[in-house]
Amino acid sequence: MFALVDGNNFYVSCERVFAPRLAGRPVLVLSNNDGCAIARSNEARALGIKMGEPWFEIQQRLAGAGIIALSANFALYGELSGRMMAIAAGLGPAQEIYSIDESFIDLAGMTGMVGTASRQGDLTQRCQRVRARLLQWIGIPCGIGVGPTKTLAKLANHVAKTSERKPGSYPTEFARVCNLAALPASDLEAVLAATDLGDVWGIGRRIGAQLREAGLATALDVARLDPAMVRRRWSVVFERTVRELQGQPCLQLESQAPPKQEIACTRSFGQPVTELADLSEAVSHFASRAACKLRAQASHAAQVLVFIHTSPFRRQDKQYSRSITVPLRRPSSDSRAIVQAAVHGLRLIFKAGYCYAKAGVMLLDLQDGRVEQQELALEDDQSEKRSALMLTVDRLNQRYGPGTVSLASSGPQASSRAWSMRQELRTPHYMANWADIPKALA
Repeated sequence: MFALVDGNNFYVSCERVFAPRLAGRPVLVLSNNDGCAIARSNEARALGIKMGEPWFEIQQRLAGAGIIALSANFALYGELSGRMMAIAAGLGPAQEIYSIDESFIDLAGMTGMVGTASRQGDLTQRCQRVRARLLQWIGIPCGIGVGPTKTLAKLANHVAKTSERKPGSYPTEFARVCNLAALPASDLEAVLAATDLGDVWGIGRRIGAQLREAGLATALDVARLDPAMVRRRWSVVFERTVRELQGQPCLQLESQAPPKQEIACTRSFGQPVTELADLSEAVSHFASRAACKLRAQASHAAQVLVFIHTSPFRRQDKQYSRSITVPLRRPSSDSRAIVQAAVHGLRLIFKAGYCYAKAGVMLLDLQDGRVEQQELALEDDQSEKRSALMLTVDRLNQRYGPGTVSLASSGPQASSRAWSMRQELRTPHYMANWADIPKALA
């Protein structure tokens, strides 16, 4: 038995925790450089605003609608996410943090006799209490879905949130908390029949289009497919989705996320960048951030890819796009070696006379950091000292804030950088900066 705890409109809900005036108002959270909508309140959804819609188009189309737009405040969202996950973990013995606003909870041993109405009622009430605790303690409204598989728990969470957001789409008793395991088979089929196949976790656009061409439309249609046929025609991954819809657990909790095969740090600039010196600062900063992520998963990188390009939307400017991959002499997680390779690659692909809009660094060919390649007659091998130095830098930045200690090639503080992101509508760092702690007046 699994539960999925999911924060409703998470970024917007985080903003409302410290700004109650936003409640009941159409609120948007915008992407980097205030480009497009990445989170919408229910009131904003009701106005027809789509996910990813550019902010300038929304301003033109809905002028005078009273929309409040905010720049993304990821430091705030991360802090509240950690608190939300800590509280949600009390629902069961094991937890998998799936994303910043979602976590799966293993409910093994929490239900007694599976299928017994009284036991399932107890489980539903337990979920309701945890949801109320999340709302009271940190102010984040959540939806909770329960099912015998992770896919059904994800679907149950969709039902819980949709029932609250769009009354009439599902029975009202499913709002906020939906326990599919408590339903008889006929009622479960009715829920699956009322769910579009595109809302099933694991069905993407390509497979969804193929299923519709074959005459399927609902989650129930997918659940009635023959798993063996699905495996032959599509893949074993989609076969697992079908079996999970049928109630056969195929996906277990991942207590620890698997190491990433690639690590990237890319940003669009707040204004066009033309000088190599400014690009070098940006690339150095991105490479340092990527190296920090690399050390966090105890890996080494053997290659560093750096790219730059102009904006395809500024048609009046000359267009240029280029990338290059620079191999490292030895796989490493040392920020100095990775930054040096990235800046070297940048100098090889840079061309003067262009207005660059974006740059980025990707770390490739990742390897286990516990296995280190050595060289014969290497007199200056100080790998232990380099590792200790990088560990100290990471700890200082974690304790005192990002950028407290950085390489000189990254330039001055972010506020004075020519390539910094545009965040004109960002709220204060309420939980990450002493100067931004809110004051309560009584």
